[in-house]
Amino acid sequence: MSLTLETHRAAAREMFLAGCGHAGQRLHALPADASARRYFRLEGQGLLLMDSPPGAEPLAPYLRVAHLLRGCGLSAPKVLASDIELGLALVEDFGHATYTRLLATGHDEEALYRLAVDALVRLHRAGPQAADGVPAYDGRKLDEEAALFIDWYAPLLVGEQAAARLRGAYLDAFATACREVALCREVLVLRDYHVDNLMLLEGREGVAACGLLDFQDALCGSPAYDLMSLLEDARRDVPEALRASLLTHYLDQRPEVDGRRFMADYQALAAQRHAKVLGIFVRLARRDGKLGYLDHLPRVLRLFREALDRPALHPLRDFLDCNLVPWRDELPAAALDALREPIL
Repeated sequence: MSLTLETHRAAAREMFLAGCGHAGQRLHALPADASARRYFRLEGQGLLLMDSPPGAEPLAPYLRVAHLLRGCGLSAPKVLASDIELGLALVEDFGHATYTRLLATGHDEEALYRLAVDALVRLHRAGPQAADGVPAYDGRKLDEEAALFIDWYAPLLVGEQAAARLRGAYLDAFATACREVALCREVLVLRDYHVDNLMLLEGREGVAACGLLDFQDALCGSPAYDLMSLLEDARRDVPEALRASLLTHYLDQRPEVDGRRFMADYQALAAQRHAKVLGIFVRLARRDGKLGYLDHLPRVLRLFREALDRPALHPLRDFLDCNLVPWRDELPAAALDALREPIL
């Protein structure tokens, strides 16, 4: 962010806080993530200031989805004040107990994951009504995301021109793989449902103990997506036995779901998400200088290979084997070194 823009945002934050009765409040900036959105803790107030620049991260979707989640009895932060035009909101501070921190300190892994699955069950039982007013996770959006692999990751393997020549056929192959799931409009899909965005909230019972973050990009689509996102995490390995147990736990609580259809959607969406994330992590490093995401590329590539080894995805796998021969291999050291070079 340029100095001029940051000065403007800082002035907007001060004005907004003054209007909320918190003039002169000292702010503590929280670590940034992959988006342009930023959070500041109001020390001792139990509140966060969300700075969501309107041109990059509109605030209205966050407000809408937070309302929908709370309507389902789930724990999205309460919004105490907001200004959509400024892109600022004062929201409840859930504290420090993210799943990521808890798991790093030895907290019961299975208990945390089962709680997260139970929260999804609650959301999914609410059906499409819980996605009222939210856009569809349709074929256009799925294609747009899958394209991140061919636009950002593949050029590191075969060069930009060769990747560009493959783009149309690659998207056709992905569209075929996702044809059925692209028609699904069953539940609110949070899209980044993983341990970095989940919290354990003390003093709350049942699924309300699972705090939800980073849901502003939610769409209406398949119930398989968020469960897959949780169990096939780009940032940490989930033991296979636990993954299988949690899948069973979810399906046992939703006997109305066609398990075969659910798993077909799960597998197609796993391939789509892992392709997308490979592209996003390269883009974050190359365009934004956020190099930490490169450490996760080997895991995501492994998950992508596993997804394409499922029989329904063999046509897509075969396309890549024939046309993007090095795709199975980790990025060459020279490509990684180039991504790590300082941005001029």
